[in-house]
Amino acid sequence: MEQINGKLINENVAFEDFKNYDGQEVTISGYVHRIREMTGFAFVIIRTKRDLIQCVYAPEFSSYRWDDRLREEACVKVLGKVVSSLDAKGNQRFELQIHDVTILSLPAEDLPIVINKKQLDNIQLSTILDLRPIALRNPKERAIFKIQEGIARGFREFLLSQDFTEIRSPKINFAGAEGGTNVFKLDYFGKQVYLAQSPQLYKQALVGVYERVFEIAPVFRAEHHDTSRHLNEYISMDFEMGFINDFRDIMNMETGLLKYIFNLLKKEYSAELELLHAVVPEIDTIPCMKFMDAKELLMKKFKYNPTDMKDFDPQEEEMLGKYAKKEFNSDFIFITHYPSKKRPFYTMDDPEDPEYTLSFDLLFRGLEITSGGQRVHDYKAQVDKMIKCGMDPEQFETYLMLHKYGAPPHGGLGLGLERLTMHLLGFKNVREATMFPRDINRVTP
Repeated sequence: MEQINGKLINENVAFEDFKNYDGQEVTISGYVHRIREMTGFAFVIIRTKRDLIQCVYAPEFSSYRWDDRLREEACVKVLGKVVSSLDAKGNQRFELQIHDVTILSLPAEDLPIVINKKQLDNIQLSTILDLRPIALRNPKERAIFKIQEGIARGFREFLLSQDFTEIRSPKINFAGAEGGTNVFKLDYFGKQVYLAQSPQLYKQALVGVYERVFEIAPVFRAEHHDTSRHLNEYISMDFEMGFINDFRDIMNMETGLLKYIFNLLKKEYSAELELLHAVVPEIDTIPCMKFMDAKELLMKKFKYNPTDMKDFDPQEEEMLGKYAKKEFNSDFIFITHYPSKKRPFYTMDDPEDPEYTLSFDLLFRGLEITSGGQRVHDYKAQVDKMIKCGMDPEQFETYLMLHKYGAPPHGGLGLGLERLTMHLLGFKNVREATMFPRDINRVTP
């Protein structure tokens, strides 16, 4: 509450709470999103952190008179009376009759793009990204990242409810978690270190402490891919859990996790979902298929000749997504038992066929969003596999502490936040679902 002209006024009332203040004076703060001057009155749309609020100016409402300095993107504080009415469908709607406007700041220049329409029309993605701090003021653009907030929030809430502990792992590491060459090298006071590809080695170590752990944090991949699917920095949502029976426990946990995330979005982010025309999938169970069975399906049913028998190309993933939708009415499908040669050194081989692993990927509408599986927990087995992969176990002495001093059967996964957001919202480029993308060409803004 604040006192204005001797009266106590409810200050900075959220639009969603207008129903509790019908007929009362309140204040709101925000940006002037749009002005529509009419004969004898004007509509002023105020953009707050999540809403667009219609305010109406007319001389008969109060002693306040129109200020010609008012312009779009001015920051203002508006005092007004909450008024309700019924729309054409009989739904209650609210607006604010303006009693006073305090200008808090004025823009120095006009915006370089028009952001006060429903979406950014006819503007190239590269321009949108160049002007990201301004473009995000568009209601549809900012809604993308409210949805992304909901995904990350759901991930955290669900795992905390399942007795997971949230961790923070370092992003400057002595070696790459995944091996290979796609690591960023860093001069660290004369030593060569690397930006983290994954929290993998640390979340495994902490399974030995907390049993179940998770992290939501950036990871870095020095890949020279300039595609609509790749970023060099992205947010990975990871979890690892100990004392599992087998890798299916990980898949079951992810199924429950996704159910929770999508229910949360429908419950608390419905306005953003509607604005973005997002179709939230329904999940009962997620179908599952072995890697080689999927390859055989592609060759026989789709008459497709794969060029890589150790992984899927984007076209294969797309076909498997369509197959899952048609045969199981599922937007998701687990592909399991990837070849050992394609999986990292910490992945457990299938005891029944060591050429393949106890691992999986999750495809969502024909795009891989998750990689996971069971990890090697036996010390000798892990050392032997590292040597087989051409690695020097002595360089991983701290990582192998977990195995040397007792590790439970465990496993986990990594889920790409931007990829999940992209496909949920039907975008064609992952950069649209990345607040400030970092790829081989972009390090600004």
